[in-house]
Amino acid sequence: MDYIVRMIAKDAPIKAMAIQGRGLVQRAREIHSTLPVATAALGRTLMATSMLGAQLKEQDGSVTVRINGGGPLGSILAVADSAGNVRGYVQNGQVDIPLKGPAKLDVGSAVGTDGALTVIKDLRLKEPYVGTIPLVSGEIAEDITAYFAESEQIPTACALGVLVDTDLSVAAAGGYLIQLLPGASDQDIDKIEAGIARVGQVTTHLNQGMAPEDLLRTVLADFDLELLEQSPVEYRCYCSRERMKNALLSMGKQELLALIADQGRAEMTCQFCDAVHVFEKEDLEELAASL
Repeated sequence: MDYIVRMIAKDAPIKAMAIQGRGLVQRAREIHSTLPVATAALGRTLMATSMLGAQLKEQDGSVTVRINGGGPLGSILAVADSAGNVRGYVQNGQVDIPLKGPAKLDVGSAVGTDGALTVIKDLRLKEPYVGTIPLVSGEIAEDITAYFAESEQIPTACALGVLVDTDLSVAAAGGYLIQLLPGASDQDIDKIEAGIARVGQVTTHLNQGMAPEDLLRTVLADFDLELLEQSPVEYRCYCSRERMKNALLSMGKQELLALIADQGRAEMTCQFCDAVHVFEKEDLEELAASL
């Protein structure tokens, strides 16, 4: 089961969260038939977005993360609800590029750095909050760290990892966000940095069966941590025939009539889950008549 844990340090102004996301990344891989580097890039984006969504206080809010670095993968999009359930896609999921080291996927080169990371928070207000930063490395965790520093002025450490097996399935996936609250000292920062360096790659520990809460306890071993909550998350798409119908209605009457004349029917595929919704000629005529 995939889940997110939240923790705070009782002896320092630090909050942290970590995610176990193997199931949701595997689900995304199955839906989009991605090759390893795309699985890793999309998986990291999904897990980061899931944690951002879980930070929202608005129950029906959502977070969208869009990454486009000009690399061969094209754009990556992920959307999470306030419970951390997430969906997403990568534009060119069948991209394959050389490894950058033994069993080390070159996500940075596949994503590229000639572009931006955009975070859109829909807090159910009139206007959504939008923050955009230039990409730092395309490795995604560093870019999320930079986003928090530049757009939200929150010193943050982010680690994300996806381990892809030889059969292309997801062997392990997870990560963490550690954030400093006002009043943190240089000594606190030094301890966190030492812990991050000591732990190294998160996938090594997750692949050995380490739970996300234990991962945080290992990184933040110098602090007295309290577990606040543990909540399940999953890959969840909200598409429906009704939503597709509304999309067709938004085209307007003339466009719908042109579609009927040209194709006689409409097949609409959800970009997030690949579900296909078919509207026959009679369905389209009924929609056009209602406008």
